[in-house]
Amino acid sequence: MTQVENEVERLIYELQLLEGASETLQTRIGLVNASMNELQLANAALEGLKHEEQGADILVPLGGGAYLKAKIEDVERLIIGVGADVAVEKTVGEAQDDVGARLLELDKTRASLRDQLEQALSRMATVRRRVQEITQQASKGTTENV
Repeated sequence: MTQVENEVERLIYELQLLEGASETLQTRIGLVNASMNELQLANAALEGLKHEEQGADILVPLGGGAYLKAKIEDVERLIIGVGADVAVEKTVGEAQDDVGARLLELDKTRASLRDQLEQALSRMATVRRRVQEITQQASKGTTENV
C-alpha cells in the first residue's frame, strides 16, 4: 500500500470516528434539551402553585395524557426529587431555586456539547477536504501517465 493510500485510509477512519462522535453529541444535546423542557414545565407549574390556595382542586399529570383530580393540602411545601431516587420536602421557592440551578447547569452542559459538536463538524470538513485533495491529485497523476 502506498503512502497516499495509507493516508486516505487513515483519514476515512478518522472521518468515521468523527461521524460517530457527532451523532453521539447530537443525541446527548437532544437529551439535555428534553430535560430542560421538563424542568421549564416544572418551573411553570411551581409558579402557578404560588397562586393557588389550600383546598384548591388541581389536575396532577400521571403521564401519557392521564390526570388525577386532587386537592392541594399544603400550598407552602412540596416534595422534590434531588437525585438517586431521593426526594425531600421544600418550600415552593426553594424548589424553584433548585429547578433554576438545574436549568443553569444543563444550559452549561448543552453549550459545552454544542462546542464539541462544532469542533467535530469542523474537523470533519477539514478531513473531507483533505481526502478530496488527495483523490484529485491522484486522479491527475493517473491521467498524466496515460
